[in-house]
Amino acid sequence: MRKPWRIAAVAAFCVTVLAGTLVGEKVLALNEETRESLKAYTELVTLAHEQYGTEVEYKDLVFASIEGMLRTLDPHTSFLPPTAYRRMREKQQESFYGLGILVGARNGRLTVITPIEGTPASKLGIQAGDVIDTIEGEPTETMSVDEAVEKLKGPKGTDVNITIVRRGMAEPLPLTVTRAEIPQTTVRHAYMLTPDTGYIWVTDFARGTGAEVGQAIERLRAQGMKRLLFDLRNNGGGLLDQAIDVADYFLEDGSLIVETRGRTRDSFAEYGDTGSHRALDLPVVVLVNQGTASAAEIVSGAIQDHDMGLIVGTPTWGKGLVQTVYNLPYGAGLALTTARYYTPAGRLIQRDYSSFYDYYTYVPELSDDEEIQDTPGEGGEPATPPTDEPVFYTDLGRKVYGGGGITPDVVVDGGDLSPYSQFLISRNAHFDFAVDYVRRHVIGPDLAAEWRPGDEVLAEFREWLVAEELSTDEEVAEGLAEPDAVEDALMRVRSEVFNALWGQDASHRVRAERDSQIQRDLELFERAQDLLARRHALEESDGNQVAAGAAAAGSGT
Repeated sequence: MRKPWRIAAVAAFCVTVLAGTLVGEKVLALNEETRESLKAYTELVTLAHEQYGTEVEYKDLVFASIEGMLRTLDPHTSFLPPTAYRRMREKQQESFYGLGILVGARNGRLTVITPIEGTPASKLGIQAGDVIDTIEGEPTETMSVDEAVEKLKGPKGTDVNITIVRRGMAEPLPLTVTRAEIPQTTVRHAYMLTPDTGYIWVTDFARGTGAEVGQAIERLRAQGMKRLLFDLRNNGGGLLDQAIDVADYFLEDGSLIVETRGRTRDSFAEYGDTGSHRALDLPVVVLVNQGTASAAEIVSGAIQDHDMGLIVGTPTWGKGLVQTVYNLPYGAGLALTTARYYTPAGRLIQRDYSSFYDYYTYVPELSDDEEIQDTPGEGGEPATPPTDEPVFYTDLGRKVYGGGGITPDVVVDGGDLSPYSQFLISRNAHFDFAVDYVRRHVIGPDLAAEWRPGDEVLAEFREWLVAEELSTDEEVAEGLAEPDAVEDALMRVRSEVFNALWGQDASHRVRAERDSQIQRDLELFERAQDLLARRHALEESDGNQVAAGAAAAGSGT
């Protein structure tokens, strides 16, 4: 293996040094300085491998040196070792083969958050709160969530042996689950938030996102949707073609969606609305936050620049670097920055990264409910707060701001939780109590959807916290002294009970009632309606001008 890894080291170094000249499979001829650098590098790797105090693999040296080299470029150019590269490709697919459960780490244990209806896990009776204790006899306590998920996945029709630990059961329960195809959905929730308000939350942009959004829109239209709350919070992005497909549902035919600009000629490109989907033509509020990035910023930026929806929340992350993924030897990959994304108005999405520390510790400084832009006031100029950022203009002439990321039309913060509420969440107290409560009270799906926990449940929750040694009596009394803390605790218990009984959509509906951003959004649809009306007026005016011009040309004037 020594010689192949020397070759891999040279190849990796070439890819990094010549990143700007990589076109297809061609690499420009090496100059003398580069050849000397390559020679020094390979000698260093060889020396470290042969003379270091303990044994070290060529692979580890090469991978570590690649990561060090790439840090000199930008925050998002990254080397993907085989395992990470495989996971990235799997995440972008529409489905995989597995059990059909959402899992997470709860108190250091691999825990089922919810089984997906109709999958092998749900058919075997796996429940929310079940701890997966072993996979093929191997304890999960030392596994990361990603490592455990890798072991649970496998070829279609194959079996995986697990044992689960469930509250109230004296012994672990062994199960053999046959893997089946599991849809990898990116539309996490889609339901009617109010009788006329549809809600869609997209978590990322993978292979089937465009189709999922289209299906969700049609389903909600059939249920009476007259306006849409489109949630892109904490959506880290994904595939460009899916971002374009999703934007296609909101924009008029021919509208520019995003532009790329880079060093090479083929890095300059414009991507527009293809007319593949009928424009939604409803009042739209798009919810964003600091976790909204990349493809999600492309969609929200296009909607804002074309005045097809109101952007609400907090400023987005500002990730506007085009990543082209190259295959490397041994199953690895390189996500290399080859261009930058610009919104239709010409705003660069990428935030400044001259300081990596500042880039990753950035916190937007905008006051809550601040209106960044509004309808024209006196003199026809939009009423805006002072800013040092470059100014651009939407189709309707509203000011929008550059400087990286998408600045919302209205800034609404997510609100802060009390320290005790944060403590309970970090200990998964509401989730564990709800699972225990459902089991002890033998509650089933016939529970009324209007059920709300009251004083009796609160008293039981207080006792449970002490019995589980999560808090003392004094800490519980102090932590739940304020009415808001009590309301938050009972809401989270209700949400987790509904999750255990009916799944995540039911759980999310409950959380939405105390989600300050969602509740504020519901108050802003009048502005979104006004924006849509002004957009229609602009299109009608443009159409009249075109018709008048054609008539004038026909009459010979």
